Amino acid sequence: MIVALLNQKGGVGKTTLALHLAGALALHGRRVTLIDADPQGSALDWSQQRARENVSRLFGVVGLARDTLHREAPELARTADHIVIDGPPRVASLMRSALLAADLVLIPVQPSPLDGWASAEMLELLREARIYRPQLAARFVLNRCGARTVIARETAETLAEHDPAVLATTIGQRVVFAESAQSGRLVFEVAEHTVAAREITAFAAEVARLAP
Repeated sequence: MIVALLNQKGGVGKTTLALHLAGALALHGRRVTLIDADPQGSALDWSQQRARENVSRLFGVVGLARDTLHREAPELARTADHIVIDGPPRVASLMRSALLAADLVLIPVQPSPLDGWASAEMLELLREARIYRPQLAARFVLNRCGARTVIARETAETLAEHDPAVLATTIGQRVVFAESAQSGRLVFEVAEHTVAAREITAFAAEVARLAP
């Protein structure tokens, strides 16, 4: 399965979710490669920090921030069970290539009013991709949610009636995500028995169930 985390808007947590999804799948014995398709290279930076900290590798990370991604990702998938693509913000050509490569698109959004997260441009790119890939699945992922906030609940209720639909699992706004990233680690490596770790486990399990 090739999963792409995409959103035209930056700062919604694409890289954090991509790294944790890849890590959770790898811990369940899957062969996983993460493609860093963001020119900023944050996932590659995380991988390099992990190596400097002498932490064993869970999955491979390769940089492919180019619009030939839809041809190269399937080649990488020949030697992996799952490919996770950390997509770029605001680069339409890269976004289109990632959409054409993917079996499943995850669109991370933060709790906010409808016009804050429902990027018309992102949804239009998804509609375009489905002309060529009619079986392309997509889901919103509610990320960086404050505990029991009304706006998070209202956003989830709105997305429940939306196309794409929203994953049942939501991810909270938690300091441990930033703290773990600084050392090239994932939350379940530094704080295994925490709400954050349980959320990531549930998120990865729900994504795995969507495998074609």
